[in-house]
Amino acid sequence: MQRCRSLVEKQELLQTIPGVGAQTASQVIAELGETGRFDSARQAAAYAGLTPTHYRSESSIRRKPRLSKVGSSRLRKALYFPALAALQYNDAIRALGDRLANRGKAKMVIVGAAMRKLFHICYGVLKNGTPFDASLHPGT
Repeated sequence: MQRCRSLVEKQELLQTIPGVGAQTASQVIAELGETGRFDSARQAAAYAGLTPTHYRSESSIRRKPRLSKVGSSRLRKALYFPALAALQYNDAIRALGDRLANRGKAKMVIVGAAMRKLFHICYGVLKNGTPFDASLHPGT
């Protein structure tokens, strides 16, 4: 019974993040497991397959950067629509999207970066056991 309360508490903590609902919170908890098995949010993002890969060539061939897609496809699918919502309603992620758009990045690059940032926030909320605090993520 204690484990169920722990999962409910984790889900409620994740739902304090603008853009994350009950279904997304459940999926993140299920796929991520215990946060203690990762040393940092970067390692957890790499596990989820949310790290960008850049194509490099000796010749002049250039390709768009993409997500690595090495990790959990279910977690990436679960974060796609919440990232779109967070780009509108979460000030920190909206500021990130605006910065990338001003630099001329493609829309899917912005969405991928938003997914990664949202996952970093989820990891931090679960690791610290505290609700989302917008003052820690200034929208500048």
